[in-house]
Amino acid sequence: MATPEAAGFSALRLQRLTDALSADITGGALPGAVVLILRDDKMAYFEALGYADRQNLRPMRRDCIFRIASMTKPLTVAAALILLEQGKLLLGDPVSRAIPELGDLHVGVESADSATGERSLSVEPVVRPMTIQDLMRHTAGFTYGHLGDSLVQRRYRSAHLLDNQQTNADMVAKLSQLPLAHQPGTTFEYGMSTDVLGRVVEVVSGVGLDRFFAEHITRPLGMMNTAFSVSAAEAHLLAEPQRDSAANPGPAVISYDPARPSKWFSGGGGLLSTAGDYARFCRMLLNGGESAGARILSRKTVEWMTHNHLPPALRYGDRTAELGLAAPLPRLGQGYGLGVGVRMEQGLSPVPGSVGDYYWGGSSGTYFWVDPREKLIVVAMMQELNAQRRARFRSSLRSLVYQALR
Repeated sequence: MATPEAAGFSALRLQRLTDALSADITGGALPGAVVLILRDDKMAYFEALGYADRQNLRPMRRDCIFRIASMTKPLTVAAALILLEQGKLLLGDPVSRAIPELGDLHVGVESADSATGERSLSVEPVVRPMTIQDLMRHTAGFTYGHLGDSLVQRRYRSAHLLDNQQTNADMVAKLSQLPLAHQPGTTFEYGMSTDVLGRVVEVVSGVGLDRFFAEHITRPLGMMNTAFSVSAAEAHLLAEPQRDSAANPGPAVISYDPARPSKWFSGGGGLLSTAGDYARFCRMLLNGGESAGARILSRKTVEWMTHNHLPPALRYGDRTAELGLAAPLPRLGQGYGLGVGVRMEQGLSPVPGSVGDYYWGGSSGTYFWVDPREKLIVVAMMQELNAQRRARFRSSLRSLVYQALR
């Protein structure tokens, strides 16, 4: 730990962050949180507040382990970019080069009877094959079954695509029998693209995604508590979501249960991690691909990853705005790179930051951002299923961190 002043913060103003979080925890709006702030490679703030398990009054600790959900996605993209740097993959490659069963997909086209309103689904061939880049930027045509009620999404739910007892091969076999929601390359639709990318990593590398992460990312960076499972010895460190009767809790997509460990190494949302571990990954990105004496990616690859990859004429899925602060919408001055959201313009987002900052969060309540202009990393971990609470927490966190900069 450095002093806040040594990292360019006001200790007095950082206390506002602690006070605000403590008030929300005391009032029952949040269960507990771990927040870590690094600036210019100095740790300015690292606090554990509230409860890791409110129901059992287990206090939060700095080393608590969290289901990080979609904060898995940047690691999966980084894994694929490692293969690209090894000459084993190209972003322009069709996905079917690695996974032939995805080479004959069709797109679902929904229509409604004008008299009865009854919906029906037909299919049309894809205009062009999906590419690896499409998987990385959510333009492959996939969706999530729980984020809507289209007929394609109903078929996703019926296929149990989020079953944590499946393998990545099982998941792809199911997807190969289902229609896409959109023509590849035409629409940003947040969905299972990164899970498919995880399977691509497995096929191209010849090892499971869990092993690839360990050998090429987490172990070299010293992320010793980041994996797809928690050992029995560490089970007491697992943070639990706050479950209550609050309105609109959102879908319960946190799937990891220590009593029934996951067999699915979900590249889109399966990892568990700590605030300290994830900060190590962020530090690698901020440092141009190198940290802890290990080079994970090249500087130019990280630059490429953290710039917008969405073309101007792109359409957006109906639920894109529900991504909240992370929504890659031009009206918010935001886009999407490879596995991360990126801020492209100043003044349009409802929260402070810098042009060029990049970020993502998980449906379980976790959130991070990296601000290269300020040499700033913020990692915030909690387990909260209520979408409104998550959104308020992230907005408040952004404001309270930036107001404390000297």
